[in-house]
Amino acid sequence: MACTPARRPVKRGLEDRGGGAPALRLGRAAEEAAAQFLKTHGAQVLLRNYRCRCGELDIVARCGEELALVEVRSRSSEAFGGAAASVDAAKRRRLIRAAARLLQERPELARLRVRFDVVAVKDPLGTAPRIEWIKHAFDCPAGRM
Repeated sequence: MACTPARRPVKRGLEDRGGGAPALRLGRAAEEAAAQFLKTHGAQVLLRNYRCRCGELDIVARCGEELALVEVRSRSSEAFGGAAASVDAAKRRRLIRAAARLLQERPELARLRVRFDVVAVKDPLGTAPRIEWIKHAFDCPAGRM
């Protein structure tokens, strides 16, 4: 299924007003912690919250000669497999379609090898969030990009 460009930016609830619901604050804090973590580990964050009709890429970062497309996940409990386990097959398909769209729009990025990472953030609103970076968390099926 092809992805068509969005006609206008996607806006969700109170996101653009600064405050927002607790889940939005938690998500923003997790993404900020993940971006800072990636920067301190040598990644160059190129884009955050890239959106198209297909889905959203939380963080797009350059790591040497690789383009890391990063899904940020936050969980308060490991009861259901943790943050990384929550990237199911449907989510992976959306990420792959969004990545294909990004690479069509930004051909200079298409020169790099692409990988899909997951950054799991535990307690992002705390003073010392615990972060796990899972490189090459999943692969794109052959011929999909």
